[in-house]
Amino acid sequence: MFIFLLFLSKVLSEINKMASIATKLSGILSGLPQHAKPKLQVFLKYAKVELTPPTPADIPAIRQEFNKIVSGARTGAWKNLTVREAWLNSLITAEVIFWFYIGECIGKRHIVGYNV
Repeated sequence: MFIFLLFLSKVLSEINKMASIATKLSGILSGLPQHAKPKLQVFLKYAKVELTPPTPADIPAIRQEFNKIVSGARTGAWKNLTVREAWLNSLITAEVIFWFYIGECIGKRHIVGYNV
């Protein structure tokens, strides 16, 4: 009988711990929507602009920027960039390479190698 009461007291103490965790978690989760709403609005604001595919009206501007990059590479204009501009160009290049690599991993469904 004593062992049963000891076991029961341990179970009740664990239940009390779980209840206190659940109470704390419900308090945290109740404030989550108010905290997340402004951040979500900022994300959606930028997502509408940055994550949309280019429209046919954007194609001439894309061609112009690409031609400017190519002519800058030919004439050596890249030597006159500021450190900040060069750093930003490097980050953009790295981002494109990383997204390409992630797309490759998703496409082949493996981190390394193809199943042939």
